Amino acid sequence: MTDPTSKPRNQPQANVAEFSVSELANAIKRALEDGFGYVRLRGEVSGFRGPHSSGHCYFALKDDKSKIDAVIWKGVYGKLRIRPDEGMEVIATGKISSFPGSSKYQIVIESLEPAGLGALMVQLEERKKRLAAEGLFAPERKRPIPFLPKVVGIVTSPTGAVIRDMLAGFTERFPTHVIVWPARVQGEGSSAEVAAAIRGFNAIREGGPVPRPDILIVARGGGSLEDLWGFNDEAVVRAVAESQLPVISAVGHETDWTLIDLVADARAPTPTKAAEWAVPKYADLISQTSDLGRRLEIASRRLTETSRQRFDSSAGRLDLALRGFVQKRHTQFASAAARLPSLRSLIASPRQRFDATGSRLGRALLANTRTHTTHHARISARLQPRLIEVRLARTRDRLDALSRRSLEGLVRAASGRRARLERLAGRISIEPLRQRLARTAQRMSELETRGAQAFLNRIEARRRTLQSASQMLTSLSYQSVLSRGFTVVRDANGAMVRAAASVSGGESLEIEFADGRVEAEAKGPGAVTPGSGGAKPAPAKAPAKPRGPASSSGPGAGSAPGSVRGGQGSLF
Repeated sequence: MTDPTSKPRNQPQANVAEFSVSELANAIKRALEDGFGYVRLRGEVSGFRGPHSSGHCYFALKDDKSKIDAVIWKGVYGKLRIRPDEGMEVIATGKISSFPGSSKYQIVIESLEPAGLGALMVQLEERKKRLAAEGLFAPERKRPIPFLPKVVGIVTSPTGAVIRDMLAGFTERFPTHVIVWPARVQGEGSSAEVAAAIRGFNAIREGGPVPRPDILIVARGGGSLEDLWGFNDEAVVRAVAESQLPVISAVGHETDWTLIDLVADARAPTPTKAAEWAVPKYADLISQTSDLGRRLEIASRRLTETSRQRFDSSAGRLDLALRGFVQKRHTQFASAAARLPSLRSLIASPRQRFDATGSRLGRALLANTRTHTTHHARISARLQPRLIEVRLARTRDRLDALSRRSLEGLVRAASGRRARLERLAGRISIEPLRQRLARTAQRMSELETRGAQAFLNRIEARRRTLQSASQMLTSLSYQSVLSRGFTVVRDANGAMVRAAASVSGGESLEIEFADGRVEAEAKGPGAVTPGSGGAKPAPAKAPAKPRGPASSSGPGAGSAPGSVRGGQGSLF
């Protein structure tokens, strides 16, 4: 028969540690982080929908059998050279951790790289097709390169050989004003700096302290696909597409290509060739200018001679034509003047109409005055004060009626509000407020007790720390060495004497023991005893006399040279 009071064999023992849920979750989190540390994980990006509203990225890395949650914090995502994309195979480097809120383990990614060159090319082709569909690579978008720019802007690294070759090319062909915007052309953050440099050049205004460039050159030397990957970034491509200034792409060698080459207005095979395209050659310009000048001089001479001959032949014909024209016009003017009427006949009719109108004006004024007088007399007969008094009385009656109606409405509204307030007053009780205040007071008392106990615990911990530091200070102090019979010797300036050779005869010394200090005087120069193994404890025949006014002895005290003041024997 089984004893009902006996415990099952598989029941946990009473001395097993008890954890809260948070404590166990945090312990598992620490175990994962300490056990794995940094790992490199290869997998396919799954469930990536872009950055969260907070700026963090949450997705998963999977293969054909398993899946691990992944997270990229906002600050790390902005610095990534390769951004994750759905279905992309990557190699992630980060720390294994867990999220206690959902009991899931995850990898916190700190760097990301493609799984291989094939993945990079797939991503590049996909980005190229998407941007081409938007029309960014269309030929009609490309602008002509200016023939002779006054200012040339260059986006490149200021420390590389590229900028030196380009400046040498400008000096050799056509010296011009060059502005260099320094930017990293490789590694994390390079694409953001190049895009910012292109937008910065476009933001320069005409007539400002910094001249606005007429053309931009984005340059970099050759390299692998990974080295040139920053120029395939979508931000750089869109910055070139939005540029109001013509852009020449000079990234890599002739066999290299990036997306910026497709969107730029011109693509140079090398940075040096871009400098040659930007400005013409000075010697060629001088030769062309001289040739055009000679051709212009010859053409001007021919034109002048031909014009002179035409002018001479046309001058005779023009003289005859002018004479005939003047004679014809003179005849026409004479006949027309004979047909014009005289001045007196022109103003006779208007003067007669003016006189007739003046004679009728006086009579019309008198008739108008009589008409207005009669009209005013008729109107004044209808104007009486009684009409205004009647209108005022009606208005007063109407106002009295409105006043009585307003008073009655106010009384009805006040009665309804009073009844409603009386009903609400019957339902209001102070007892819930008392109970809530009692619970709050009890919680405040508990918090006060816990705060006092926490304060005491903190003081006790600080006291233990201080005691430990005090013990360590005592054990490390040189005074503990003095208590074992050693001494410290100082010169008159208080500096420590470390070698007997540094002491000269008659020099005042000060010797520090564990229980005080005494003054002494050296007999002669210090010397090292052969075979001595270093410093040895000073003899302590008599207790050292504390230093003070009573222990000092002057020249007349009868002390022999080299004797220790205060009765201490010689150390030498």
